[in-house]
Amino acid sequence: MKTEILKNLKSAAFFGTAWIMLSSTSCSDNESRGQKNDEQKKISTIQVYPETIYQEIDHFGASDAWAGQFVGNWPEAKKAAIADLLFSQEVDLQGKPKGIGLSLWRFNLGAGSAEQGAESGIGDSWRRAPSFMDAEGSFKIERQAAQVWFAKAAKERSVNHLLAFLNSPPVWLTKNGKAYASNANESNLAAENYDAFAKYMAASIKGMEQEGLKVDYISPVNEPQWDWIDGGQEGTPFWNNEIAGIVKALDRELEAKGLDTKIDVAEAGQIEYLYEEHNRPGRSNQIYDFFNEASDHYIGDLKHVSQNISGHSYFTTSPFQQAVSKRKQLSQAVESASNLKFWMSEYCILGDNDGEIQGNGKDLGMSPALYIARVIHNDLTIAQASAWHWWIAISPYDYKDGLVYISKTEADGTYESSKMLWALGNYSRFIRPGFQRIDVKIDVESIQNQDLLCSAYKDPNSGEIVIVAINSSVNDLELDVKNSQIGATMDLTGYLTDKENDLKPMDLVNGEHIVIPARSVVTLLTTK
Repeated sequence: MKTEILKNLKSAAFFGTAWIMLSSTSCSDNESRGQKNDEQKKISTIQVYPETIYQEIDHFGASDAWAGQFVGNWPEAKKAAIADLLFSQEVDLQGKPKGIGLSLWRFNLGAGSAEQGAESGIGDSWRRAPSFMDAEGSFKIERQAAQVWFAKAAKERSVNHLLAFLNSPPVWLTKNGKAYASNANESNLAAENYDAFAKYMAASIKGMEQEGLKVDYISPVNEPQWDWIDGGQEGTPFWNNEIAGIVKALDRELEAKGLDTKIDVAEAGQIEYLYEEHNRPGRSNQIYDFFNEASDHYIGDLKHVSQNISGHSYFTTSPFQQAVSKRKQLSQAVESASNLKFWMSEYCILGDNDGEIQGNGKDLGMSPALYIARVIHNDLTIAQASAWHWWIAISPYDYKDGLVYISKTEADGTYESSKMLWALGNYSRFIRPGFQRIDVKIDVESIQNQDLLCSAYKDPNSGEIVIVAINSSVNDLELDVKNSQIGATMDLTGYLTDKENDLKPMDLVNGEHIVIPARSVVTLLTTK
């Protein structure tokens, strides 16, 4: 769980023009806002422009923290069923997807706090993390065997991208011998240990690859803006000059070991830290600091540094118009850097979100599902993220942080899926790596309460088009979907996620209007 740094965001009204890109259309998720009124129902026209191309999509992902280290040891049938929910691209006999087909898996390369037990100072044993290695440099795959099981299960289900991330350097390298910091104004890693830290990461990657797990990316720091002194989980603050030093050492070590793993920076705790100083001097403005040649901390020319800048969408998702504004600023900053892309690398529902939705309290229903669907929409269409990653895929907590929820039992237990899982699946299952986001416009005058959001994508090889529509209102909405290139209504198949259904195939009749049910997420695909 991330440190609760809540923002006092002020509401702002937002209205569109008669025709407007849907990435700028506001919406609300208030179930009590009016009743269904069939007399008010109007047919809206959506126009798709396949020739107008925005960013290429790299992947959709989630992480194995913290439960992977236990659930990977559960009975085979149960952990395989959970893996299917997260990774499978197969369908059942009724044509319903068995899972959400994630295309990247995030592997928590732990700092060894689990081996310290209660002496780690981290009270929740589920947030202590094991490490492959010890202070003597001995690598043993069995130390993280449960997580390795999930990584291999992902690979077996055609998840082709693996990212290893660290919340803290290993405890035998930190200043205080712990996996969290003692001083809010000081990182927990001395500069003389950068090379040793780099060797640790490279050796861990090498060991994983010897087990058949190719590590495409490594993320050496996580949310360096936070203080990480409370012992709630592994973590340490870092300043930009320190991150640059670590990345330079890691780049040299990856090259020396003959590894082609790319380095992902910098997992900013909020997106503002990517494009402005905000409230963390020396730990912010990271697009400029890392990817502008004029910066003292420039690392953009290093061979192993990926041309991506990573940030987390926490505390910037409400109210809607402010979320839009911040993402516009981010997109402009990314565009100002040569050949740079933005990855939204971590999100779950935290805090009170300007009163719109609370992070506290597990909720398997549509309210959080609709909320995260809108966050994904804004991150993809306004921030122009080329990747979108959920935080903990498997949660034992009474919080809106999981895709699959489990009992907090180490050896065996129960599990259940959430609507948040299937809402993400409307994107991850159908928008595959290499797809391109394309333009889509809608007649917003015909939409009640401006509650419909749409985005569109295409496969550049087959020409297949994918449209994701989010209807947050309490009314069904009817759509007429047209392709601007041919000037005709598109023939589509569909998948519905609402309170009754999880990516259920829809019965659509070519030539007829498409009904997007109230409080639902629908994916529409061109027929093959």
